[in-house]
Amino acid sequence: MALFEGYERRIDQINAVLNSYGISSIEEAEKITKDAGLDVYDQVKKIQPICFENACWAYTVGAAIAIKKGCTRAADAAAAIGEGLQAFCIPGSVAVGGSEGAAVDSGGLFASVSSQYTAISETSNRHCSALNPRL
Repeated sequence: MALFEGYERRIDQINAVLNSYGISSIEEAEKITKDAGLDVYDQVKKIQPICFENACWAYTVGAAIAIKKGCTRAADAAAAIGEGLQAFCIPGSVAVGGSEGAAVDSGGLFASVSSQYTAISETSNRHCSALNPRL
């Protein structure tokens, strides 16, 4: 049984991305995330109950990639999640090829914002520590 709509059109490219990170299947990606204490599929459903199944599995694939890459910064994890999202885009669709809606661009945008936020937070924390030695 297909896990999501358009499974047959998407699975080869999804598996190619997964295999490039040493992950054999979507099911293994799910196991990797659950072993890390994350139920990504359930989290996506809780955030957006009416989402397509593709979204749940795309984020699961992206999270597994982030785990395999050893991402420890939000910006790096966001970029890895973007790779997972992009793997689900159908070749020839508007989401492929760097258009405004491309999944990798979304991951890249979040990575950029996260990176900037982290830099601001770290600077802010240093300033707070200088003002209050107990921090």
